[in-house]
Amino acid sequence: MTRFVLRRLAEALVVLALMSFVIYALMGLMPGDPIDLMISADPRLTSEDVARLKSLYGLDRPLLARYAAWAAAALSGDFGYSRLFAQPTLAALARPLGNTALLMGTSFVLALALAFPIGIAAARRPGSLADRAINLACFAGVSVPPFWLALLLMLLFAVTLGWLPASGVATVGDGSLADRARHLVLPMATLTIASLAGYTRFLRAALIEAMRQDYIRTARAKGNSERRVLLRHALRNALNPVVTVVALSFGSLFSGALITETMFAYPGMGKLIYDAVMGNDYNLALAGLLFATLVTLLSNLAADIAYAGLDPRISLA
Repeated sequence: MTRFVLRRLAEALVVLALMSFVIYALMGLMPGDPIDLMISADPRLTSEDVARLKSLYGLDRPLLARYAAWAAAALSGDFGYSRLFAQPTLAALARPLGNTALLMGTSFVLALALAFPIGIAAARRPGSLADRAINLACFAGVSVPPFWLALLLMLLFAVTLGWLPASGVATVGDGSLADRARHLVLPMATLTIASLAGYTRFLRAALIEAMRQDYIRTARAKGNSERRVLLRHALRNALNPVVTVVALSFGSLFSGALITETMFAYPGMGKLIYDAVMGNDYNLALAGLLFATLVTLLSNLAADIAYAGLDPRISLA
């Protein structure tokens, strides 16, 4: 397994290097740069000042030369300076990264904790009234746009009932643990509902397929109870496709909650990357996107390792 993990980590580094060049090139092709923004903010800048600033920041060099300089600095741990936050890029990433880890981790664990019993209950009696009700609820959860769900929750619990705050991460002057938890409820509920439906449907489908296999009939013939057959024999063999879906969704969850974070004014990674792109903060946007890519690669590696643990027929040798 060690050899497999080392090989996959080396492949991840190659993918990160390629992605860094692609992202850097795409951002370099965007119209405007920080110097153009400085010109629009200060009309007193002369053409000589502009040329001097572009030379100082290396913006007058070819794209490949600029990327090589950035990559060399990044390898030493220097990801540049954030123009929007007026501090080093890694320091600017720290707080949004913590906020997103808290939000995504909580919603991810909660969605899985709910998806397993609901999916098992639906797969236990396919076609029953409970199964149809769960399918209908999951279909609604998959179909509802996250921004609309966020608006509904905000209107009901923040505006109409006044139970929960509508935005932010803490009340000004408070910031206690209970206050932060109250601010976390609505965005966490939005993301949990959006991902819960997909996890439940995949788990249900995988379990129903597993229950049709020959080894399930053999387990029943040996006198095992239906509960033991379902949880001990079918569930473990049904987890491989579910693990794939969960691993792929985890990386997108980490950087893809832009809509939810924007709706609730939650300062996380998704909103940070969006603000950095819109504000031409190249260093910050590039570091944020690369970190999201790294999370996706590591989640895929974790899924491959989980395959071998769930299915003894799969070897990582």
